[in-house]
This record gives sequence, structure tokens and C-alpha cells, in this order.
Amino acid sequence: MKLAMVGTGYVGLVTGACFADMGNEVVCLDVDPRKIELLRKGESPIYEPGLSEMLQKNIAANRIRFTMDKAEAYRHAETIFICVGTPSDEDGSADLQYVLAVAKDIADELERIGPGGKTKTVVVKSTVPVGTSHKVRDLIKSRTKVPFHIADNPEFLKEGDAITDFNKPDRVVCGVESEEAGNVMRELYEPFVRQGHPILIMDVRSAEMVKYASNAMLACKISFINEMANLCEKYGADVNSVRSGMCADRRIGDQFLYPGLGYGGSCFPKDTLAVVGMGKAVGFDCKLNAAVHEVNQDQRTHFWQKLLAEFPGGLKGLTLAFWGVAFKPRTDDIREAPSMTLMQRALDAGAHVRAFDPVAMENLSKEMPTVHRATDMYDCLKGADALVICTEWREFRSPDLDQVKALLKRALIVDGRNLYRCESMQAHGFDYASVGRATARGAKR
Repeated sequence: MKLAMVGTGYVGLVTGACFADMGNEVVCLDVDPRKIELLRKGESPIYEPGLSEMLQKNIAANRIRFTMDKAEAYRHAETIFICVGTPSDEDGSADLQYVLAVAKDIADELERIGPGGKTKTVVVKSTVPVGTSHKVRDLIKSRTKVPFHIADNPEFLKEGDAITDFNKPDRVVCGVESEEAGNVMRELYEPFVRQGHPILIMDVRSAEMVKYASNAMLACKISFINEMANLCEKYGADVNSVRSGMCADRRIGDQFLYPGLGYGGSCFPKDTLAVVGMGKAVGFDCKLNAAVHEVNQDQRTHFWQKLLAEFPGGLKGLTLAFWGVAFKPRTDDIREAPSMTLMQRALDAGAHVRAFDPVAMENLSKEMPTVHRATDMYDCLKGADALVICTEWREFRSPDLDQVKALLKRALIVDGRNLYRCESMQAHGFDYASVGRATARGAKR
């Protein structure tokens, strides 16, 4: 099938590459000349394991190409995927200007092409509030009489594992208004669900809501376990033990129930705030989702207070080392990352900040140029008064603790991801503060 991807951000690029890898002919459209130049050379502008290799393979096979020419992208495409960003407005609601601008472009191109030939299907893949796909439909219809189909196809890709998620989805959700559009979506996705997972065809508004309901549930689980972790600290319980006992119940399970610094990234808190905004738009108070967001943001403050408690005299003039900048492992995405909040607070308190992340250092340099960028995880520790762990990268899980201790001025680790056993850290002579567990004291002070 001939496909067009409008937008070469995270969703558009992964979707386009995976469809091309399954044998489709894909054109990716973007307005950024720098990105298009990189992509034509097979270089991904985002960090996602395996993506550059997949792009290079399919460029060589002539199954994917990149353009800034709208007419080239739309002219021969049987299905057009809208994959542009929907950033949050100041009130948390989704900004739809880019989605609607693409709808206008599609309408104008349909009008130029004229009727005849196979009817195109326009698929909204951007995460959009309920009713947006119908706004896209109505906007296109207001500018052309050329027939087309509308569909909504939310994405469920985890950064760092997006290619696997696309190729082996738990489910594919498609919102359609016509049998023809449903058949198009089934034809596209059937090669990806040979393991038996469902393609769920439903109405457009329900499909749009599935995305928000899914992310709202995941956000709720993250905030829930963090709130329980904070309660464990107050009562002297160990959240790891509590979690093990709770998650052994099959009705609860163990996914997204890890205590830490809270959520971040491209979907959180954006989608949680969008749910709250959708509620306000229709006069409905989404109390639970608002509370989920409040608990998540408070988690950063709770952790920050834990760090401050280790330095009664304040942080001015001290040096803090941060392991991990990205909001999660296997990505260079620092949007809404807890590390960014904590490092800024440290700088505001007069501390010197050193940081290391395996892949996110370039993004850090753009956002926080005053932070010292270490060359490796051990270089980051030199002369620091404490180590703060913000991202659970694999290389941080089994460090040389003797070397860590020798490089730090004080053997203090404040761990926002609970990477280590308290007993082990105490035995190695560290003061070790984590989430939902009592602080271990092993350092001579």
C-alpha cells in the first residue's frame, strides 16, 4: 500500500519505518529541512534502538523516502497518516493547530487532484482530544467535495522499545466511519497481529478515548505506588516488600507499579492534563485525573526534601552528581523528565551540578547549558558531595561501589529509582536514601 506520514517525529518516523519494513511504500513529509537531510542519509534525528538501521535498510530497498513537498507526499498516497505534535496549551489542553493545518493542506491537495481513482483514507494518529478527528473531517469537507475516508488510529509506543511495540502490538485500535476505511486499516495491520492479538474496529470517538483512558490508567498506577511509597516511609514499612505482596494478586499485576520520581516524557503529563481539559470543556470535573497529576508533581518535591534533609546547612557551594537525565532508559527524551526539575532546583539553591546520561547529553546541553556534562558515569562523581540517581539505565545497576565511594566527597547516594538493596549499601559504607524505604546509614560522618 502507498502511505504518507505527515510529521517525522517519534510517532510518524517509527510508524513509517515499520510499515515500510513490512513491504509498503512510504513517503514521510516534514517542514524541517535539517531533519529531512538527516533522514535521507538514514540517520534518525531521535534516539530509538534499531530505528536508524531500519531506516537504512528500507531506504536502500526504495520503500521509504523523505520530502518537504506536500504534493509529492499526498498525490499517490492511498492512506495519509497525520502524525504531527499536539503540545499542551498553558491550561493543559491539547494544541490542535498543527493537526488542523495538515487537514487544510490535505483538503487543498485533494481539490487539486480532483475526483477519480481510489478514495484516500485520512488517518489521525496524533494523540488528540475526543472529537478532533471529526474536526479534521469537517475541515477537509469544507474545502473540497472530493470524497475521502476518515479514521483514528491511536499509537501505543513505549519510547526505547517502540519498534517491538509496533511490530508486536497488544492490540491495534482503529476508529472508522465506513466499512471501506475499516477494511483499509485491517489490511494494513493484519501482518502485525499474526500472533493473535486483536485489531479493534470501533467508532472514531471511542478510538480517540481509548488512548487517553489507557494513558490515564498508567499514570494513575504510577502516582498510586508513589503515594503508597511515601506512606511506607512514614510508618517504617518497605515499599518493595509491600509491592511484592500487593502485586502477587493477579487482579492487580505488577506493571507500572514501581516507586520512583514519577512520570515524564512525551505522553505524561500531557495526556493526563488533556483528560482534565476535556472534562472542563464539557463541564465535567475529572477529579481522579487531576489528583493523579498533583500526586505525580508532588513526588518530585518529596524527593527533593529527602535530598535537602541530608544537608541541613543548605546546598550553596556544594556539588551534586546526577546519574540519568532522560525521563526513562533507552531514550534521549528529556521532556518533563524529573531530573530536569531536580537539577534546576539544585542550581537555584546555589549548588554546582554535574550530570551523565548515556544518550541524552546533547539534549541536556541545549536545555541546561550551565550543567557540567561528564564524559562517563565515574567522571560525573569527581568531587561531588552526593550522587543523585534519576534514570534506571542498565549501566547504573552494578557500579564499582568502591570507585564510587572513592570519588565522592561524602559516601551519600540519593536514589530516585531504588536500584540497590539498602543492606548492601550500608555494608559498603554509604548513606543511602531511596523511595519508600528507610534511609540506610553506613558512612562515617
